[in-house]
Amino acid sequence: MENPISILLIEDNTKDYEEFKSYINQRNDVKLVAITDSDVEGLNLIRKLSPDVVILDIELHNGSGHTTSFPLIEQLNKLTFKHKPKIIINTVVSSNTIYDYLHENGVDLIFYKKHQNYSVQNVIDTIVLLNKYSEDTTYTGNVVLNDSDETKQRISDMIDNELNLIGIGLHLQGRKYLHDAIYLLVAEPEKAEEITLVQYLVLKYKRSNSTISRAMQNAILHAWRISSIEDLEKYYTAKINYDTGIPTTNEFIYYYADKIKKSL
Repeated sequence: MENPISILLIEDNTKDYEEFKSYINQRNDVKLVAITDSDVEGLNLIRKLSPDVVILDIELHNGSGHTTSFPLIEQLNKLTFKHKPKIIINTVVSSNTIYDYLHENGVDLIFYKKHQNYSVQNVIDTIVLLNKYSEDTTYTGNVVLNDSDETKQRISDMIDNELNLIGIGLHLQGRKYLHDAIYLLVAEPEKAEEITLVQYLVLKYKRSNSTISRAMQNAILHAWRISSIEDLEKYYTAKINYDTGIPTTNEFIYYYADKIKKSL
């Protein structure tokens, strides 16, 4: 990669930031531009360095004296950016209320450090994956779509067909969320650039971020449990993390959005 993804790490746990530093230094597609344990210094570094991504612990005990980094997040929303950095939360906090607040304030992704599949590698791999989609003009390039009801119905039907093929049936709560997230990326790419997928679904269905995220992941897990390996390999051709055995929700949604856009 000619221009590696620039990352600013705001973290006050020595073990955690050493793991990030060590892993990032092994790669050539990402670079660590700075590390700080202060929300105040972090905000100054964001202004000065304009990183592509900010990885932020929401429990900071240095800088402004706040025990959370919420003030930093709120300040970011007041700044004007030519290219706003993606905000990735890395935390041991598990609270639906806090997660909803974070997404409402523009946070892109939240990683729960105590989750069984959590790893520094997974955090960085996900960042690279999302950046790939945002840079890949074959995916994010403006697809000229007819705004007619016929075109919209065609897109919806294509999504439904793909979900049916791998066993994500209408009886699963997460299906409608997966359908609508894929539809947003395909049919309304401009809106998808202004709001995260989870934010969009939260606003539409008035459910919590955690409820929606869990339902989508459960629907994907269901498919990988009941569908034959042959069907999954035939209809879902993207690479899968062998540690988990199934795609993440974002990998799944972006894969199908890409697949359907190429079929239009």
